[in-house]
Amino acid sequence: MRGGCGRLLQLRPLPRGPEPRQGRGRTRPDGCGGELTTLSIGELTARHARNGRIDWIGLRPSRRAPLESVPAVDITPDGLAGDHARPGKRALTLLQAEHLPVIAALAAHAEVQPETLRRNLVISGLNLSACRGVDLALGTARIRVTGPCAPCSRMEAALGHGGYTAMRGHGGWCATILTPGRIAVGDTIRPAP
Repeated sequence: MRGGCGRLLQLRPLPRGPEPRQGRGRTRPDGCGGELTTLSIGELTARHARNGRIDWIGLRPSRRAPLESVPAVDITPDGLAGDHARPGKRALTLLQAEHLPVIAALAAHAEVQPETLRRNLVISGLNLSACRGVDLALGTARIRVTGPCAPCSRMEAALGHGGYTAMRGHGGWCATILTPGRIAVGDTIRPAP
């Protein structure tokens, strides 16, 4: 990455204190009369270009049942009200909206509908891959992204030959519920303060 005067800018981890150093950084002269701000890896990973948005909500009333699209739902300590998900680290599943066209292309489809992929929420605008271990506020609830949600073998039947492989790396994310609340399509999703 180039800094002021075209010099190469190096990013190095800075020592972290007990509190996150978010937004503070360190400044040093850039050799051209200005200053460069050096951010720690923690500061860089805490920065998001914008908040996200809930684009779609789906409930799985029972195992293997078709998903039901709903405009709003309560989040309980065990997951979405009316969803059969297991409580804990996989209580809620999220899918990146920007990955839908990628999955469709890799599965040789013109498009893929969210209900086909069997995730609870479709989120746009916020890079969920950068949110692992991060607390997120959505509607009146709070969740923590716990890890990737690997595709299941059912994707081969749902998307056709190669569907499982098309989903690999794009299967979404699992989350645990920190604070129950209510969410609706159109609500903002953002890193919690």
